[in-house]
Amino acid sequence: MAYKDEYEVARLSLDPALDEQVVAQFGEQARYSYRLHPPVLRALGMKKKITLGPWFRPAFGLLYAGRRLRGTGLDVFGRTEVRRTERALPGEYHEAVTRALPRLSPATLPALVALAELPDMVRGYEHIKLGNISRYRDALRSALGDIELSAPAEPQS
Repeated sequence: MAYKDEYEVARLSLDPALDEQVVAQFGEQARYSYRLHPPVLRALGMKKKITLGPWFRPAFGLLYAGRRLRGTGLDVFGRTEVRRTERALPGEYHEAVTRALPRLSPATLPALVALAELPDMVRGYEHIKLGNISRYRDALRSALGDIELSAPAEPQS
């Protein structure tokens, strides 16, 4: 249910394990840079990734510290369609599972397992992710329908 937003990219970019992995694979003298395509630049029409060297690590530090803004009114990255949609998905999924679990039976088990696996569909960046979210939502509706069709009829009172 987690997603890789700008704050998470900053955290991953500062992770000491990344430096250790580069050194282990390429030696002590190895250098690397970050290849990014920030949404702000993409919105301004830039079509290619930019290359940022080690000098950008302090900016990653500031960005990582700003993770506390995630989901608040001060979260400048959270205003994009993809971020708003990502934030809505866990609630939608929780609601679907909560709705489906009371119908758990041997007959509904395959559909419930399929429902449980649906979040794996949500991958990719920006427009790719939004397309996958659309397919996920279609599959979610279908899985819920299958569960309701497979569920034994509830006794009438």
